[in-house]
Amino acid sequence: MAARPDPALAAAALPPRPTRGQSWRALRHPNYRLYFCGQAVSLLGTWIQQVALAWLIYRLTGSTLLLGTVAFLSQAPQLLIAPFAGIVIDRSDRKRLMLVVQSLMLAQSVFLALFTGLGWIAPWQILAAALTLGVLNSFDAPLRHSLVGQLVSERDDLPNAIALNATIFNVARFVGPPVAGLVLGLTSEAVCFALNGLSFLAVILALRRIRIAPQETATTPFGSALREGLAYVRASVPVSRLLQQVALLNFLAASYVPLMPAFARDVFQGGPDTLGLLLGSAGAGALGASLYLMTRSSVRGLTGSIAGGNLLAALALLAFALADTLWLALPMLFLLGFGVITGNASTNTILQTILPGTLRGRVLALYTAANLGAAAVGGLVAGWAAEHVGPGRTLFVLGGLLLLAALRFRGRLESLRVHLRPLYAALGITRRDADQLCASSCAIWVSTAWLM
Repeated sequence: MAARPDPALAAAALPPRPTRGQSWRALRHPNYRLYFCGQAVSLLGTWIQQVALAWLIYRLTGSTLLLGTVAFLSQAPQLLIAPFAGIVIDRSDRKRLMLVVQSLMLAQSVFLALFTGLGWIAPWQILAAALTLGVLNSFDAPLRHSLVGQLVSERDDLPNAIALNATIFNVARFVGPPVAGLVLGLTSEAVCFALNGLSFLAVILALRRIRIAPQETATTPFGSALREGLAYVRASVPVSRLLQQVALLNFLAASYVPLMPAFARDVFQGGPDTLGLLLGSAGAGALGASLYLMTRSSVRGLTGSIAGGNLLAALALLAFALADTLWLALPMLFLLGFGVITGNASTNTILQTILPGTLRGRVLALYTAANLGAAAVGGLVAGWAAEHVGPGRTLFVLGGLLLLAALRFRGRLESLRVHLRPLYAALGITRRDADQLCASSCAIWVSTAWLM
């Protein structure tokens, strides 16, 4: 006689149904709640400084090439350092390492505030500060991603915690640029840098109050650990393809960010307030994508969200490049932000779901390099191209290339799903929630159809 399946196990294999408060369920974990609040304050300061730094270098030099260079130096070190940073993270106490990194980032903000306030700042010092930040970001970004798994004790709540991380990042991205524009109009860049320095105290205090058990750490020699991480990525079709699409998306789409001061001043004839509106609009779209991802109860179906997000970002970038008035440009930036974050956050969620714990830091460091590092290189290329052909034509060409990349990813989608299904099955994620998938497809494709 065949054994009767256990109803409890069968129910556990199904994605949980949405319930009241589900979108915020990760906050019921005290450690994650502390971390969430500290990051919310710190990320707001980070966006205020980012806008002020771009405005400062453009005010001093008027060079779009230097705009791209600052963005490049702030993120590009991750292309070289991230694989080694991932090994350090896997071999270290993540909480203690994050405290060190946050303290060094606080010192960098204090330096910028002091030298700018005293009138000592020069372009080469801004570039040096950006490079220092880029090195620290090589550790900070993968640390933030990998620490979340320790702060949320139940695996079912991990996708929601990742979505909440994206939400606070994009709330800051939405609120920070307009606040920076207001502060710049009333005071100076030095005040923006000082506010960022103060914001790091929130996350440092939160980390000191968090109590977590020591995590499993890698013990293999440094060289062997590097080879092990790279070999895992090469052997895993889903991981390698997802990292490739993140790199393409951010190289081509995120390159608009360093060019925004040029659009604000030269294309739309505005000042810091216009810059704040442009970046705030993209941030509002990114926030919308994060809120959409928060409502999901399962990782299943996120590959379709990635495909839709890539296509939406490509069409929005093309439309923004052609916009000749501010009020036409703002909704295009909203859709661009929505598409980019949908692609990035969905990929992050899939990776965090399928990665083994001892490789998490190394692979997420490569994800950070593919995300922020590729965006930095794209920003440098865009800044150089804008010097020669103008910012509008530059973004139009990049948008066209992104459209081709999005269509290629869409054409290979079923092959990616074939490789992901056995990984999900091994984790007990064996059924697809049809209602979730319908909502996912509608959210992306309705937005895409509206743009077209």
